[in-house]
Amino acid sequence: LTTIATINKAIAWLAEQTRGKSAFGGTRVIAAAPAERHAAAARLMPEIRGLIGQDEKKVGHFDDSPEVLEFVSSTRLEELAALGTSCPDHFLRTKIRPLVLQSDASDLPALLATYRAGYAAYYERCRHPDSPAMRDPNPVVFLVPGTGMITFARDKATARIAGEFYKNAINVMRGASTVDTYVALPEQEAFNIEYWLLEEAKLQRMPKPKSLAGRVALVTGGAGGIGSAIARRYLSEGACVVLADVDLKSLDGMVENLGAAYGKDNVRGVLVDVTDEHAVARAFAAATLEYGGIDILVSNAGISSASPIEDTALEVWDRNMDILAKGYFLVSREAFRLMKRQQTGGAIVFIASKNGLAASPNASAYCTAKAAEIHLARCLALEGAPLGIRVNTVNPDAVLRGSKIWVGEWREQRAAAYRMKPDELEEHYRQRSMLKKSVFPEDVAEAAYFLASDLSGKSTGNIINVDAGNAVSFTR
Repeated sequence: LTTIATINKAIAWLAEQTRGKSAFGGTRVIAAAPAERHAAAARLMPEIRGLIGQDEKKVGHFDDSPEVLEFVSSTRLEELAALGTSCPDHFLRTKIRPLVLQSDASDLPALLATYRAGYAAYYERCRHPDSPAMRDPNPVVFLVPGTGMITFARDKATARIAGEFYKNAINVMRGASTVDTYVALPEQEAFNIEYWLLEEAKLQRMPKPKSLAGRVALVTGGAGGIGSAIARRYLSEGACVVLADVDLKSLDGMVENLGAAYGKDNVRGVLVDVTDEHAVARAFAAATLEYGGIDILVSNAGISSASPIEDTALEVWDRNMDILAKGYFLVSREAFRLMKRQQTGGAIVFIASKNGLAASPNASAYCTAKAAEIHLARCLALEGAPLGIRVNTVNPDAVLRGSKIWVGEWREQRAAAYRMKPDELEEHYRQRSMLKKSVFPEDVAEAAYFLASDLSGKSTGNIINVDAGNAVSFTR
């Protein structure tokens, strides 16, 4: 017989032997509805992430597939999970045992402490004189009755693959325990494989983590020129990025483009109107369900308008305030709520404007709203400091290329304000600057990267002007 034929024969036999039999001792917990499962996971994942990510940030993955739900809702869940996995390929990814939780997370700190102590004891019992040092004692796989399986690892792909491997372990346990008795690998044999010197050598040769590895960023206005440039910069440094935008077509296209360039696991998109507090909450919940939490918020969603004050309609004023002031408030409030639960600090970056510091003719609504953003950032820097949440601002000026707001009326309105043709505007701004340079989305992205990274770990409440130099916007 060929290998494939033998496997197929075994599959057919197992299907026949298990037909009509109750797996895992039957159901103990009724699985919650999908929306309830997702909400429970989104609540639980930041709590886990904070407690296991104090030394090294981790990215999460959630699985509530039928195979997983059958196991985590079963009578024999805790008994079988405690036995450990039976295949070396499994526990090299998943650790030898998972941690079984309850959805309310009330006992999570104690359970984690017990798990870590148990892992340390396992290491001490089984180690050899030449064994590598003990690795991270935190669990990789978390099983939540009635909800699903959560996995955490150094990046999204590794977390996802760990979940896939444990799902294979579930299938092994299902078949073995239904037809006979499931037996895991002996503890010493499992240790010898987990701490195999050749495996350690492979781990030591892995590339050094990039500066934003394990971090998750949410970027509003993520499908636009500045937002997508920031996303690219963060992705290039190892972050996972959630693009949030109100333009679904542009959002889908940008997610596809960035996923092709940086890996589909690392990019997600969420449709959101930043003026709607419920939509903002849903966006953060979706991001949390995908990656386990958020470390970086870039508030960048924007519009523009220009008209003399006597011609500025109330609707125009309100729209500027809604998107540029209220929108920044709503996403920041949600970020604070989440980061406070994670207890690992965070970085919030506002993309404001030179016009938040310097008055401009015929743009009172826009300038006033941008000034509100800057002062909101200062207030949040005060509130965030005790929590390790840093809040800083980037003030760009005249970023015409790749920017949605410079397409159409805004360009024409600003050109009219300076009594010139629209196609002369970019050169006007370049010549107006002290350095005589144009400003591009990538320039803004560099500042946003600096403020999100550990390079600025001792900076909060600050403003970086990315405007090629304008004396009127010097901070005082």
